[in-house]
Amino acid sequence: MDVYGLIGNPVGHSLSPPMHEAAYDALDVDARYVALEPDADEGAAAVEAAATLGMSGLNVTVPFKRDVLAAVEPSDLAAAVGAVNTVDFAYDPPRGYNTDVSGVRRAFGHHGVEREGAAVVVGAGGAGRAAAFALAEDVDALHVANRTAARAEELAGEVREALGATRAGGADDAGDADADPAATPPTRVTAGGLDTLAGTVPSADLLVNATTVGMESDETPVPAEHLHGDMAVLDAVYAPLDTRLLREARAAGATAVDGAWMLLYQGVEAFERWTDRDAPVGAMNGALRDALDRSE
Repeated sequence: MDVYGLIGNPVGHSLSPPMHEAAYDALDVDARYVALEPDADEGAAAVEAAATLGMSGLNVTVPFKRDVLAAVEPSDLAAAVGAVNTVDFAYDPPRGYNTDVSGVRRAFGHHGVEREGAAVVVGAGGAGRAAAFALAEDVDALHVANRTAARAEELAGEVREALGATRAGGADDAGDADADPAATPPTRVTAGGLDTLAGTVPSADLLVNATTVGMESDETPVPAEHLHGDMAVLDAVYAPLDTRLLREARAAGATAVDGAWMLLYQGVEAFERWTDRDAPVGAMNGALRDALDRSE
């Protein structure tokens, strides 16, 4: 039996166990998924302990995504993002990936949304970093807005640096190895405080809320008057699923993508990396949404 798991602190609220267990059941995989809660300063040690115990893979959540970089060989993408959320122990040393990036890309793709045009990411924390890197290679313009403008500027600079390295010939684990860097126009990457949303969201094709605004109160980080019907809006918040931002996006005629899709598809990629099998997306999605219904 293979044993996979999740490390986080706290971890009791996680929806990953039912999602992955549903995948094992659907494909008759002899595996189990466990949630582990190391002390807040023991992320790297927990990865090393999991390897010693013979675990096959780990997901990693707050507050350990940056800490475990020291305990794995990160992919180029994970190193650029500065966070690992999936560890594969099939390699020595273990390999670390960031599947949150895939979560953003595949969530949009599931809804038929092309990653093109102008994108705005609100938030420069972990989810914001994943969203920015997920979109930067494909869009013409990317704007990062954050309450603290300096953090947005820092992230924008790192994205510019990563784009330069990729287009100089280095394809990462989520890139296109056949792309011609010379034929790819540079993405314009800008940043600022939340006061820049009024000047960027009305012309955006894609909008991602990567903050926690809307999680514990019926608030939105983006005023409704900036939204429009020619955009797609992804809210990384999944509790509640139907946030004020998404309600107002639908009212404006926009395509609304709830945060459970991002959560689902980051888990889908982790499953596929661990097992080298196509994930049963329907079974995983059903288990995830059932768990969300029970938690309300």
